[in-house]
Amino acid sequence: MRFFLTSQIREIDSKTIEREPIASIDLMERAAESIFRWIVANYSSKNSFSIFAGNGNNGGDGVALARMLAMVGYNVNLYTLETDSNKTKDLETNILRAKKQGLVKILHISNSSNFPSLSEKSIVIDALFGSGLTRPLEGIYAELVTHINKSNSTVISIDIPSGLFGERNPFPNPNPVVKATVTLTLQFPKLSFFFAENHEFTGHWEVLPIGLHESAIKETPSHFNFVTSKTVNPLLQSRSKFGHKGTYGHALLIAGSYGMMGAAVLATKACLASGVGLLTVHVPKVGYNIIQSSVPEALVEIDQSELIFTDEKDVEKFTAIGIGPGLGKGVTRAQAIKKVFEASKKPMVIDADALNIISENTELLSIIPKNSIITPHPGEFDRLFGKSECGSQRFEVAQKMSAKYNIIIVLKGAFTQIFTPNGDIYFNSTGNPGMAAGGSGDVLTGLITGLLAQNYSSLNASLVGVYIHGLAGDMACFEMGANAMVASDIISYLGKAFLKTKNNF
Repeated sequence: MRFFLTSQIREIDSKTIEREPIASIDLMERAAESIFRWIVANYSSKNSFSIFAGNGNNGGDGVALARMLAMVGYNVNLYTLETDSNKTKDLETNILRAKKQGLVKILHISNSSNFPSLSEKSIVIDALFGSGLTRPLEGIYAELVTHINKSNSTVISIDIPSGLFGERNPFPNPNPVVKATVTLTLQFPKLSFFFAENHEFTGHWEVLPIGLHESAIKETPSHFNFVTSKTVNPLLQSRSKFGHKGTYGHALLIAGSYGMMGAAVLATKACLASGVGLLTVHVPKVGYNIIQSSVPEALVEIDQSELIFTDEKDVEKFTAIGIGPGLGKGVTRAQAIKKVFEASKKPMVIDADALNIISENTELLSIIPKNSIITPHPGEFDRLFGKSECGSQRFEVAQKMSAKYNIIIVLKGAFTQIFTPNGDIYFNSTGNPGMAAGGSGDVLTGLITGLLAQNYSSLNASLVGVYIHGLAGDMACFEMGANAMVASDIISYLGKAFLKTKNNF
């Protein structure tokens, strides 16, 4: 799913009104119906709702929602703001409809003394401001946001938490912003939702479709993509009845050192689970028995060193290379990595200690094979490219570095971000906090390497690998919970994740 800047969403709204054609008040009704269905599915009529409506169309959504909830027996108090700013025409129309219906208690707020008492049993609907906000909240709006945030109420924000900007926000954010429990965003997520520093405001968010016009969406340019099963399913390659191990590539993993052979084992198992035809694992001598006994399906190539990686002489015979898990750091390993980069004409997957070595030898960045995939977590990323203060700043740096070095950057974390040299960015939809454990990244490295060896493009190997990795983690988490998960659990669900994506998208 592509998504857009907030200014572009307004254009798509306008084109939808023009092309369906549909009146703006009816599009507002459609949005409110989508929110109404979600609330009815998640909260009973025993709950008491306090809806705060601003003077714009976000407020109109809130008023229409109040009317719909009251119609089916929900207890709703609607609070409108009496300020100097003019109400939009559609908002005024919805207020008249609510008054005519006569089921909603409408109260007016003109100053802070009119703020209602909110308890932990209250459910607050934040319909103050939408994604078109361009300046910090002031006056009574800022005071009301502070009042809402001080309550222990469940807070549901419509489209975006009031006070949060759709794209750029200051860090740390000094502005008054609603801290939502849930954000019900309309048709598209907003870019700011994907950055860790904004999670305290968005809470859990869900996208609710409101039927914006398909042609308007298709013709609007965007570099932003949200990766779901519908994205990944068409990318999955079928296996031929007459295929054999030579058909599905020969991958090389360069991994492991004394005391860190576990990383090599995890990457090896994940690579094999990708469907790769053959896999050779290059390990120091100390790792020979470990790999042979723990992963008998893999071929083993032994380094001349007992303890570390020092050389790989024949990289060109492999269809893809993954390098980094458990390598450790040091001058000898840096020299060996340089030789691999210089010898390889094909994209490779670079992770973990290989990235740490590059961060200490930054001249290596310029010789990474083009269209290679690097998979840093935020700490590794900052060591490579300089310290970022927040997620949105790191996002901007990653865009530039992907283009500068002609590499795919897989920035791991919640909503793992995939950056391409042409400026396209993909945000992954799968994964959970249970995957925040040692070895999860090694699993991802092996998985993407195996896909790359099967002639997936660098981008498609990244998209499929990241999505399947997260989905396997979600399936493991569903079975055992987040606290007890380890990286091996992700590997055990990779096959089921492939099947689910192939068959049930």
